[in-house]
Parts: sequence; structure tokens; C-alpha cells
Amino acid sequence: MNTADIAEALAAADDKVTKTQAKALVDGVFKAIAQAAAKGEEVSIPGFGKLKVQDKPARTGRNPATGETIEIAATRKVAFTPAKQLKDAVNG
Repeated sequence: MNTADIAEALAAADDKVTKTQAKALVDGVFKAIAQAAAKGEEVSIPGFGKLKVQDKPARTGRNPATGETIEIAATRKVAFTPAKQLKDAVNG
């Protein structure tokens, strides 16, 4: 399922919302989530889960082709933790 499919499902669920309006809503929601994550904020959607930015420290790695030791820079990643309701829905 992609954003177009989500927008189509949203429009089908409510006959007052057009597909164009639904697409704009879906795009707006994901844009707001991305902006919050870029600021390092946690995004919590009750019944669905949490998106949280985590820092990964710098570490030493190895080039598998040459065996050379390299330094891997510190990065940030977005981690998703599903809510209990989502876990229960997936697991039946």
C-alpha cells in the first residue's frame, strides 16, 4: 500500500472527501511527521505506534573487499515502535 492507496481508501470511507483532497491530507500528515522527525521530536499515534529519532554513535567498521579498517560517522535514525493494538491486529 502506498500514499495513493491510502488516499483512495480515505476517500472511499467518506463520500464528502474527494480523492484529491484525501491525497492532500495524506501528504500533509506525512510531511508533518517528517518535519517533526527532522527536529528530533517523537511522533506518537495512539493505536498505531511511535516514531522516535535515535542517535547512532560513530564506530569502526571494516571494508569487506580489502579488510581495511574505516571509521563510520555518527548518524541519526528513525525507529518505529508499534502500539499494542497494531501488534494484536497483525498477529490476529
